[in-house]
Amino acid sequence: MDFITGKHISRREALRGLGAAVALPFLDAMVPAGRRGASAAMAATDHTRLVTIEMVHGAAGSNAYGSTKNLWSPATVGRDFDLTPGALSSLEPYRDYLTIISNTDVQGAEAITAPEIGGDHFRSSAVFLTQSHPFQTEGSDVYAGTSLDQYYANRFGQDTPIPSMQLCIENINQSGGCAYGYTCVYTDSISWSSPTEPLPVIRDPRVAFEQLFGTGGTVEERALRRQADRSILDWITDRVGQLRRELGPIDRQRLERYLEDIREIERRIGRIEEYNASGELREMPEAPAGVPDSFEEHVKLMFDLQVLAFASDLTRVFSFKMGRDSSARVFPESGVDTPFHPASHHGGNEQAIEDFGLINRYHVSMMPYFLEKLKNTMDGDASLLDRSMIIYGSPMGDPNLHNHKRCPLFVAGGANGKLEGNLHLKAPDGTPMANAMLDMMHKLGLEDMESFGNSTGTYSLNVPSTYTTTG
Repeated sequence: MDFITGKHISRREALRGLGAAVALPFLDAMVPAGRRGASAAMAATDHTRLVTIEMVHGAAGSNAYGSTKNLWSPATVGRDFDLTPGALSSLEPYRDYLTIISNTDVQGAEAITAPEIGGDHFRSSAVFLTQSHPFQTEGSDVYAGTSLDQYYANRFGQDTPIPSMQLCIENINQSGGCAYGYTCVYTDSISWSSPTEPLPVIRDPRVAFEQLFGTGGTVEERALRRQADRSILDWITDRVGQLRRELGPIDRQRLERYLEDIREIERRIGRIEEYNASGELREMPEAPAGVPDSFEEHVKLMFDLQVLAFASDLTRVFSFKMGRDSSARVFPESGVDTPFHPASHHGGNEQAIEDFGLINRYHVSMMPYFLEKLKNTMDGDASLLDRSMIIYGSPMGDPNLHNHKRCPLFVAGGANGKLEGNLHLKAPDGTPMANAMLDMMHKLGLEDMESFGNSTGTYSLNVPSTYTTTG
């Protein structure tokens, strides 16, 4: 134990100042004196951190041609798989934390009645984490299902300051119906606290930052702090100094790194806001001032905020919508200049399918940044990556056909020892994605859940003893 005074600090301790409330990362000083030594790690939360990430428009590998080229999932099932050909190649350094689940279907996103035909883009996002078919409406009488992340937040997130947070990258809150008789709520929302309650998402990093660290004090105090153009940390200097004097050298280093990470994120957001308010021509003039024009910069900021929130146990649950259906955004860094939605409608042309696969590859290449941050952030005696479950997938399969077969899905992280990693599982034809998600929920501690969405059973994410190693 590296603590000077012997005084125990609560896991819920926060450094408070004018319009600021900065929670602390896990410190040795938070371990009660009677639990020091080998059991010190138990002072860190043993609840798994959960991140659910949706990327719309499916994958090139869900197409008949793309699957033969392994543009998403690898050719080999089991453990000896090669990620090189497909969109998941950037995850090679993290294969020990990677579980790929291929060949699952999202039936809830399919059309059931004639008026629903063609509306796949406008209902699919609501299905991803609920695995339930949405009620077609342009009004307020929405109905889908309770989402996976909210089942977890309701059970294991209520003792954190923020039970869950919902983030996004693309524009949201478009007025009126989207198309094919669907309200935009279905397009904008992947988190549902109940079948009739979609949860709002945050696009602006400044808003997310303020929700995490600027909730102290009154509305007037928070406004004064922002107007003063000073770091949120400037308002808690005295309390930080007092705490430093109470901590030993290792805890002081942990605290300094954490506070510097907060300050650096503030700097980055401030630079973005300054540029966007300068009158310079923007690529996305409709976006809030805190939203960078760069997709990569935006995603990384949102990932950094999630790591800080997990480190301080402000929340254990994030949903992150990285795209919006029918988006015309261009991702030149992928090597393809075709807008996203038109690129997804490749017409079965082999070169166009390959190009769409490059966009998929670019999107997944955002993940190693996040995984590395989690791996390098300790929580007790384990990294946040060991303590996290990160679900990445899409409710669509081949976007050219608007189908929901063979949808892309993988899970990263150790989930507190519940995920083996280094594993590619290929489900039998017709397996609902809900079956795999039900097993994820069991691994998250929701063992009493007998069904989820349209599940027909549980598809285990652990390798069976009889599992073949050739696909």
